[in-house]
Amino acid sequence: MSRTGRVGVGFIGAGMISEQYLTNLTTFPDVEVVRIGDVDTARAAASAAKWGIPASGTGDEVLADPDVEIVINLTLPATHVEVSTAALRAGKHVWSEKPIGVDRASAAGLVALADELGLQLGIAPDTVLGPGWQTAKRAIEAGAIGTPLTAVTSMQWQGPDVFHPNASFLYAKGAGPLYDMGPYYFTAMVHLLGPIASVVATGSRSRDTRSLVVGPNAGDSFPVEVPTHVSVLTAFEQGGNAQSLLSFDTPLFRHGVFEVNGTEGTIVLPDPNTFGGGHPIRIARPLTKDATFPFEQSFETVLDEEPTVGRGLGVLDMARAIRGGGSHVATGEVGYHVLDTMVAVEESIATRSFVDVSSTVDPIASLPEDFDPRASTLEEPVSHQA
Repeated sequence: MSRTGRVGVGFIGAGMISEQYLTNLTTFPDVEVVRIGDVDTARAAASAAKWGIPASGTGDEVLADPDVEIVINLTLPATHVEVSTAALRAGKHVWSEKPIGVDRASAAGLVALADELGLQLGIAPDTVLGPGWQTAKRAIEAGAIGTPLTAVTSMQWQGPDVFHPNASFLYAKGAGPLYDMGPYYFTAMVHLLGPIASVVATGSRSRDTRSLVVGPNAGDSFPVEVPTHVSVLTAFEQGGNAQSLLSFDTPLFRHGVFEVNGTEGTIVLPDPNTFGGGHPIRIARPLTKDATFPFEQSFETVLDEEPTVGRGLGVLDMARAIRGGGSHVATGEVGYHVLDTMVAVEESIATRSFVDVSSTVDPIASLPEDFDPRASTLEEPVSHQA
């Protein structure tokens, strides 16, 4: 029998990122977080107590809980497919942190399994669902910069070991700047410029080992298994191209450079690792024939406001689609296409050649303009068991 009312959500993984999800999901009227699971059950219990969640325990207990309809998979990248598969086989819809997985075959199998079982599969990031990115997407679609042609993106700094107490996993296979930060940039590019056709890339790493800087294990060394400085040229199916830098090797901190150039202007977008804040969305127009050097660039402001929501929008969009019988925006197909692109980048680095991206996606819909995460659209709350 189909359910009505708020959608029950359970977490597998109570690490750092869970705090960002819980900050928002515990305030959205259309969802209810009912259980938190983790291999460290004490950590799960502490998180549940902090956020007023009624139950906690292991990941298996989350999968067995009949009140959990969506499992939020916040485990390490190497176990994303394993945990997501178990959740689907338990009859749960799945929202997984990025990336969908670390290899094409298992990730493609996950997408196929969700389709076979008739369950929703969503993949982070959902930053592109934030008001800033949605406003920019609609502006581009309405012709604000003419025909989009190219994009320039950059994310560079000295790496997450300066702040993360367990940063070693961010330098293991399935992470590094390509897999950790690349999903934000490639997902945004696909939303704005369409599916990716091919890539060519170079990559390097400055050190074979690094050391933790903060936390109880500060000073401990760990291996670096992936490139930590990656430069990518991307070609899109619909024409146009992009150039991107993803680096954990530069002392200069420069995050969130994302610009799309069109025939009638350049739109300067927010950091794709945010939901639209940090700086205004602006459009630069071509200089006139009367312009003189040094040129003064003027901008038109499209949006200048801080976002009021963050991680969890994708889960909410999925929850409403589950009740309404439709689809959601941040789908497994998009997540797979982004993974396919990143694996192609790795292959290009290894072979020093252009690599085609075999997957594709249909045009990605925008959220409705009146999408309000704070609105209560699902009445008759689910009756949860004690």
